Amino acid sequence: MLEVDRIIQGDCLSALRSLPDACVDLIFTSPPYADNRKKTYEGISIKRYVEWFVPISNELKRVLKPEGSFILNIKERASDGERQTYVLELILAMRKQGWLWTEEYIWHKKNCYPGKWPNRFRDAWERCLHFTRKRRFKMFQEAVMVPMGKWSEKRLTKLSETDRIRDESKVGSGFGKNVSNWLGKDHVYPTNVLHLATECANRGHSASFPISLPIWFIKLFTQENDVVLDPFMGSGTTALACIKLRRHYIGIEAKKEYCDLAIESIEKAKNGHKRTRIPDQQMPLGIL
Repeated sequence: MLEVDRIIQGDCLSALRSLPDACVDLIFTSPPYADNRKKTYEGISIKRYVEWFVPISNELKRVLKPEGSFILNIKERASDGERQTYVLELILAMRKQGWLWTEEYIWHKKNCYPGKWPNRFRDAWERCLHFTRKRRFKMFQEAVMVPMGKWSEKRLTKLSETDRIRDESKVGSGFGKNVSNWLGKDHVYPTNVLHLATECANRGHSASFPISLPIWFIKLFTQENDVVLDPFMGSGTTALACIKLRRHYIGIEAKKEYCDLAIESIEKAKNGHKRTRIPDQQMPLGIL
């Protein structure tokens, strides 16, 4: 039986190998970025990043349910005056494993850090790569619909004859629109760009993302009581999102201090209900 609502302290690959096949509904994570934040983690070199991650993604594919989704928050770093290609190489390697690269969402960081660089501007976005095992997967689009906005109050008041038909693009692109389709709606589907501020109160972890990021994807790809896995749990943000949305979570984290931070945050979120970290020597059978 799968044990949920826990954080496993230990090596990610070893911990994953202890989990049963097809046991989680969603994987949401942000792994250590190449050579970045060496004070937070040791840092994986650019040259060996794909080699390091491919065994992990293979285990993630095994533990994900066939109808589940995997969201990978990652951004390739710049080095030697150019953007490196290891994220693109990783996508291709994962496709060879049998993953489907279903979509790419963009996290626009509204309050990105200021700065000046000789050959580029501020880095205000990160990738959220969506992988699945099958073409048909669980997706609850209505859960993330957004308000129409005030623009509709004037625009939809008086519709022309053209607004009431599918008006083809005048440049011959093949696209068209029927403005009257917006009538009677107060919510619409969002785009694949998420405008979210970065985490300011990072609870002692230099690489934490805002809780609104996992919340959005958990709403989109899971329902209540589903199981969400974060194999690089950090300070526990994904677990907190699961608690808020009544989902179960499993976290894996290599560093004891971050496990402790996560447990502290989870205890507060559950009004003092105690959750115990699982140290290496007390892990379930099969975790080294």
